[in-house]
Amino acid sequence: MKITSNFDSGNIKVLALSEPKDIQLEINADNGSEFFQWFHFRLESTPFVEHSLHINGLEKSAYPEGWDDYHAVASYDRQTWFRIPSTFSDGTLKIDVEPEHKQMYFAYFAPYSYERHLDLLAFAQSHDGVDIEVLGETLDGRDMTVVRVGEPDAEKKTIWVVGRQHPGETMAEWFIEGLLHKLLDDEDPHVAALLQKAVFYIVPNMNPDGSVRGHLRTNAIGVNLNREWQTPSLEQSPEVFHVLNKMHETGLDMFLDIHGDEALPYNFVAGSEGIPSYDARLESLENRFKSALLTITPEFQDEFGYPKDEPGQANMTVASCAVGEAFNALSYTVEMPFKDNANLPDQYYGWSDRRSYQFGQDMLAAIVAVVDHLR
Repeated sequence: MKITSNFDSGNIKVLALSEPKDIQLEINADNGSEFFQWFHFRLESTPFVEHSLHINGLEKSAYPEGWDDYHAVASYDRQTWFRIPSTFSDGTLKIDVEPEHKQMYFAYFAPYSYERHLDLLAFAQSHDGVDIEVLGETLDGRDMTVVRVGEPDAEKKTIWVVGRQHPGETMAEWFIEGLLHKLLDDEDPHVAALLQKAVFYIVPNMNPDGSVRGHLRTNAIGVNLNREWQTPSLEQSPEVFHVLNKMHETGLDMFLDIHGDEALPYNFVAGSEGIPSYDARLESLENRFKSALLTITPEFQDEFGYPKDEPGQANMTVASCAVGEAFNALSYTVEMPFKDNANLPDQYYGWSDRRSYQFGQDMLAAIVAVVDHLR
């Protein structure tokens, strides 16, 4: 019997591995920080034997409430990820499983590998009207890449979409893959109409170092990128530094920052109502966008989410607030669940990579509803 996490985005610590029904594990914290929640590992053992995996110490994890009603995902082929019944009690997540094959993979959510990230960039650049630009390097020396879709024009709106500031929130890049695939469908008349009015700048992965290292929330040195947007630096947060500089170069009329929420079992958005320049125009844009999304997909709802900031009380280090204020633009954080969509539960898959992908495609239709009103 063997457990390993020595691969892209792998994360687990083995405490005891003597009996199949008494496997004791812990999650490693992000380098340089106390955040931990993401796990990804492979079990190699005898098929059709009952195994009990115990992931311990979760009362100290980044979001302990995220384990309530949570079920781990697993895969045999690393393509299809399904839910395994899991129970949480006294700080321990227990996963009971009888593997059907010798090797079985487990993760907090369906992983999105760095190789798939590179494949997505390669796919994008093969299409007309697309430009791939490396803005700079991360602390581990990986590329910070933005994908431009559409030809820039002073009359067009400029729309930015970024994902995976928090690397363990892999649903964000599945979302962006879906959005990009639809945006690059040259037979889609809605996309053709949209690209006559807007140019897109898309960063599929804001945190490639944390993604490869198996981090939940931070970059290579333990910095939470979504608290760096007020004063990013090359020393601490080059990922934000390079992207923000490019935003100021291109201008910006709309911004979507794609995330995952550990605790809430819903898809929702969080706006910038607490920024100093928030006014009736921005409120109208937010309402128009949400109304469109509610009409387009039953996966979205606007009843459950984060409390709204009081006027002038926004955290200006957060991307959606900092960008909304800097550009006086419609700016939203988009959140998806790690668990399931409680309004449309799926016992076998829960909220999944495929549903995230589709949600990304649906988001484009909501953008169509607001693009003429962005400025």
